[in-house]
Amino acid sequence: MKREELTEAIQDARRERGLTWKQLAEKVGRSPVWTTAALLGQMKMAREEAERAGKALGLDEQAIALLQTVPTRGESMDTVPVDPTIYRFYELLQVYGPTWKELIHEEFGDGIMSAIDFEMSLERQPDPKGDRVKIVMSGKFLPYKTY
Repeated sequence: MKREELTEAIQDARRERGLTWKQLAEKVGRSPVWTTAALLGQMKMAREEAERAGKALGLDEQAIALLQTVPTRGESMDTVPVDPTIYRFYELLQVYGPTWKELIHEEFGDGIMSAIDFEMSLERQPDPKGDRVKIVMSGKFLPYKTY
């Protein structure tokens, strides 16, 4: 089984069982953001996490083993995304990426925000003009080193 096939099987099983990503996260024992990323092929699950996910989704041993392998992250993003939701994040990077870079360097110095030592949450914010999506990202600052 290839990783893309497993992702498709996970999506099918989730829909067939009527499970939300949040419910799966509770069963796995991780945050909804991390669990969703893992089940979509972007994170490596520990054995116990993969087994709990497998039980919830009715996955076989091969699929459970594949959830425990190191993924090729970002593999599906080799071109500009066409899905409108994903494209908006790409657009955010185009518009605000240089601003974020400048402000990070001004505040912390020469370095980057880690996407490895990283946390993210997503929540709905009610608003009379239409609900808003609130995303909070927190990554460790990693300074560039002189060597």
